[in-house]
Amino acid sequence: MATKVFSLASLSAFGYSPTGRYNALNPSRIINPAWNLTKTIVLTFTSSSTWTAPTGVTSVDYLVVAGGGSGGTAYGGGGGAGGFRTGTGLAVTAGNTYTITVGAGGAARGASPSYFTGDPGSASQFSDIVSAGGGGGGAIPNNGVGLSGGSGGGGGYYSEIGGTTSGGAGNTPATSPSQGNNGGSGVNNPFYGGGGGGGAGSSGDNYMPSGPAAGGSGIASSISGSSVTYAGGGGGGTYTGTSPAGGGPGGTGGGGRGGFVPGVSNAGVAGTVNTGGGGGGGGGSGQGNQNGGSGAGGSGIVILKYTMPGSVISFTNSASWICPAGVTSIDILAVGGGGGGGRGGGGAGGLVYSTSVAVTAGNTYTITIGSGAAGASSAGGTRGSRGGNTTISGTGFTTITAVGGGSGGVHGDATNSTGQDGGSGGGGGPYGGNRPGGAGVYPGSSFISLTRQGYNGGAGLENGNFPSGGGGGAGAVGADGAGAAGGNGGNGLEYSITGTSVTYAGGGGGARGSSGGTTDGSGGTGGGGTDGANGTANLGGGGGGKLYNAGNGGNGGSGIVILKLN
Repeated sequence: MATKVFSLASLSAFGYSPTGRYNALNPSRIINPAWNLTKTIVLTFTSSSTWTAPTGVTSVDYLVVAGGGSGGTAYGGGGGAGGFRTGTGLAVTAGNTYTITVGAGGAARGASPSYFTGDPGSASQFSDIVSAGGGGGGAIPNNGVGLSGGSGGGGGYYSEIGGTTSGGAGNTPATSPSQGNNGGSGVNNPFYGGGGGGGAGSSGDNYMPSGPAAGGSGIASSISGSSVTYAGGGGGGTYTGTSPAGGGPGGTGGGGRGGFVPGVSNAGVAGTVNTGGGGGGGGGSGQGNQNGGSGAGGSGIVILKYTMPGSVISFTNSASWICPAGVTSIDILAVGGGGGGGRGGGGAGGLVYSTSVAVTAGNTYTITIGSGAAGASSAGGTRGSRGGNTTISGTGFTTITAVGGGSGGVHGDATNSTGQDGGSGGGGGPYGGNRPGGAGVYPGSSFISLTRQGYNGGAGLENGNFPSGGGGGAGAVGADGAGAAGGNGGNGLEYSITGTSVTYAGGGGGARGSSGGTTDGSGGTGGGGTDGANGTANLGGGGGGKLYNAGNGGNGGSGIVILKLN
């Protein structure tokens, strides 16, 4: 029987890294059980999150860029870029969850008559890799000296005495390789100009009478699959009377231009978001009420790249995903955040399951994970909010939305005691009559008429015992209260997209009756809470309802997205 051996080159173009052989006469039969298909995964985080290392992943490549500093005001120095750190082969442990912090840019400082040193950016971090926020640009309050940071802020104007003011030190605290560079120096009377903020690739320019000071250049990275430049310094602000060319240009990599753009504005320009660029220093006119404010620093970014055996990715926090080479379609399981309990159980997050959804290799897809809603007081007042929607979107891609679950009704007026509509509806809490559960999402639903995502919540009964209804689940309606017992939450649905059977999106159980009740409704399979317990995180379960006047209902569980790459 003939066999054929794949070469690495023949498959690597399709995003696979094979080891083994297959039977040419019967391609479905694998000869070598050690056959291993791997894909390169790139995840981009533009806000703080967490990441759990998948099975089989032992190392990652990374880019960690901190938030840039803002510029100083009134002939101020440009803000320093956020620290820039990148590397390969950083060890991780499969199954461990890592906190990802994405630093904010320093806040823009206001225009005159006050004077402000720029604000530093905030640090970004993955594992033990910490990039320091960029230093703020110098101004009068700090004797014109720029602040130190990942890259230092440029020096700014200080006094009429003359002389120069120094920029802040970069690579502070020190890392190897260096995470940034120094800010340039500013000049006092008679030229009034701020130095450029330091960038990851070079120091900021010193201000010179012959022209404004540019921010230091950033560094290009191709970790995302495309070359992008990050961490450019902010340009220095200038004086309208001596700098006809305008404020200093920002460094490549998101640095903002310095203030005084002829005929436009005296304000510095903000650094570009998610590049860690420094903000531009504010310009000045010599008239206190016409001096410009500074530009804000750009926020940071964290990007991870790793090779993963198998073809399934789970997202428990929001992120961006770049489709690998060779992948043309995906199977998708998406669950919204669960609704919070009140007296009635919270409805489960809506569940969407779709197969063979077309995707384009190299495109970026944004994944937003819906948060679970907070439970509300069973004693009355206002019903809780709906769980957060979970979405998947991208260029040329029809956005998929799993709607958050509805909250359970409370002891309140007719509106707030009725279960809330949602992906699955919240259970009703009796008050002044029977109160229905909320509507789920399904064709013909009074809430949203779409492909089914969940079922209605159960009703709370004004029967003398006052039991509450269970929240709806992805697989079944929430039960009505009965006698003195709370209604059970609707069950969720079971899927094996990960290779293991897991049930998702169960409704929260309704509270027992306030008059003689002893049995709370059980949470539905798939993470529904019971007796005020929270819905299970990353299953989209509804929070459990709570006995009247005995506390808050449970919080809803957060949602999830699982992709199977085809």
